[in-house]
Amino acid sequence: MELETSMEKDMLYGLFKGQFTLEESKRTFLQLIDEVKTSRAVKVLIDGRKVTGQPTTMERFYYGEFCAKEVSKLASLESLTPTFAFTLIEPLLDPGRFGENVAVNRGMKVKMFDNINDARSWLEQMK
Repeated sequence: MELETSMEKDMLYGLFKGQFTLEESKRTFLQLIDEVKTSRAVKVLIDGRKVTGQPTTMERFYYGEFCAKEVSKLASLESLTPTFAFTLIEPLLDPGRFGENVAVNRGMKVKMFDNINDARSWLEQMK
């Protein structure tokens, strides 16, 4: 997978492209966390509409758990706790939002969307 980032006003925009695998998704999320550290962004808009694949339920669980753990590390080491909005399309986007629930239950501020404008609007409302 590939990641391109840019700053848009007060939010970090991350464009993910490529085929989903759990390991590649973890690797690119760590790249995104490095960009968050550098930019000190408190809002992160992730555009994953160009990612293909069909994660299993367990992959959704492990990815949500991994992301929450990395964000928790970021909070403790950098005193930085960003809010994340993911934009995905099915089948990558789970209609039941299982991965989102896993991450939220572990303390991550995150919400999944199927529309980039809705994701951006939600982030803009966050303080």
